[in-house]
Amino acid sequence: MSKTYPITVSSWTLGDQCSFADRCRAAVQAGYDGIGLRAETYVDALNEGLTDQDILNLLAENNLRCTEVEYIVQWCEEPRSYEEKYKEQVCFHMCDLFGVEHINTGLMENYSVDYMAKKLQELAKRAGKYTIALEPMPYSGMNDLKKTWAIVQKADCDNVKMLLDTWHWYRAGQPYDLLTKEQAKKVVSIQLDDAYERPYAETVLRDESMHDRLAPGVGSAGTEAFIKMIKDAGVDPKVIGVEVISDQYMAKGIDWVAKYTYDNTIRALQNAWPEILTD
Repeated sequence: MSKTYPITVSSWTLGDQCSFADRCRAAVQAGYDGIGLRAETYVDALNEGLTDQDILNLLAENNLRCTEVEYIVQWCEEPRSYEEKYKEQVCFHMCDLFGVEHINTGLMENYSVDYMAKKLQELAKRAGKYTIALEPMPYSGMNDLKKTWAIVQKADCDNVKMLLDTWHWYRAGQPYDLLTKEQAKKVVSIQLDDAYERPYAETVLRDESMHDRLAPGVGSAGTEAFIKMIKDAGVDPKVIGVEVISDQYMAKGIDWVAKYTYDNTIRALQNAWPEILTD
């Protein structure tokens, strides 16, 4: 296991229908260092009858860690629903339980930079010692690096950083020389995947994101170019997540998905950033 840069199978990559034990088994047999969990998949594990200690025991038995916690949303809404308030608290608990220091965070709703920065300050205060990792997504209120960076700067919180994902970067139409060294210091983790050359229509682009991504290096998004940009800018990712959400892949079973996505991720990293695999 790489303690410095754990290669992590993100929660959505293995879907939401498998048991926690099967999730761990598929991940470790494929070669992954860690698994990601959403609040929902953690609650699913509890619903199986597992306790927190059972979950920790299963991770230990498989020589795995949970290295990625997600997903806080709707943090700008007034009033915030009890569901989202509770989900946020579950994420904080998961960080404490698994020793994860950052929480992947998005925002579908679109507001002004000033308003989002103000609400982000409130979220950052609630998060306390944990880092909020903002994820730009082209169909969201933080649709690209430019707006997300403006929000980060305006909020000016020590515990606010960014998560950058290949698929989202490519679908936002951003070049692979855009990330600056200053911005790179605020990138806490990355997610790798790939995309078809032709996108879904803008009105249903989120459907592509949730059903039709590709494994790193097998599509048109230029995963290796993305990795090289991350490397050259000086990003020091706490996690290398692999978030490949694909109905077509899932039809082949989670064991196939885990192995296929891991092998292609390692191949892309070996070509673009081999040093990170030896640390």
